[in-house]
Amino acid sequence: MGIQLQCKDTALGYDGRVVLQGLNFVVSEGDYLCILGENGSGKSTLMKTLLGLHTPSRGEIQFCGDTSQKEIGYLPQQTIVQRDFPASVQEIVLSGCLSRCGFRPFYTKQEKQLAGEIMQKLGIMDLNKRCYRELSGGQQQRVLLARALCSARKMLLLDEPVTGLDARASHEMYELIADLNQNDSVTIIMISHDIQASVNYASHILHIGGRQLFYGTKREYLQSKVGQAFLEMGGVMHD
Repeated sequence: MGIQLQCKDTALGYDGRVVLQGLNFVVSEGDYLCILGENGSGKSTLMKTLLGLHTPSRGEIQFCGDTSQKEIGYLPQQTIVQRDFPASVQEIVLSGCLSRCGFRPFYTKQEKQLAGEIMQKLGIMDLNKRCYRELSGGQQQRVLLARALCSARKMLLLDEPVTGLDARASHEMYELIADLNQNDSVTIIMISHDIQASVNYASHILHIGGRQLFYGTKREYLQSKVGQAFLEMGGVMHD
């Protein structure tokens, strides 16, 4: 599998203030990378930098091969305002294609077909005419995931994708993401407070706290002092 993204001796920040430094990690095709850390550890700053919203203070973040920032789909945390958005499911999913439309004021047949295929895969085709704000939290997250996939199919950045969902909806969302990773070869980079899900689903862990505390495979993380301390603090049991 080829390398899609690499971070070399990178420091990140904003407004002239460094909030995260010493980053050295690689993301390859088909990886499932979970980014762990306490609140204020720099997770959101890293995500915004990967999306091109911030520039590294030092070092570089490099996209490799045929992967670029345009090939990244993004699923942000939902706000209360977004949950009440008065548009149909189909309109929201199709809006993921807007980055490819340019000045063209319509969607092509291929884009509509792509949206339909993705909605079918995520089990929301029967909701396509429904108003988004009438849906459950779990259904809304599926719609936003479909929108992100319409935007790009190589890599997905997910920011706390199960926030506010009940246990069943959270499990279903994690299973959908895992299926995309394993069966569609979509690379996943996910910020999560859910240590158990990270241990269950991730192939690699990046643990940060103002600096890089750990980067490696899930197995290595479970054997590391950083991983064991964090898991113990979270009260998580694992095999």
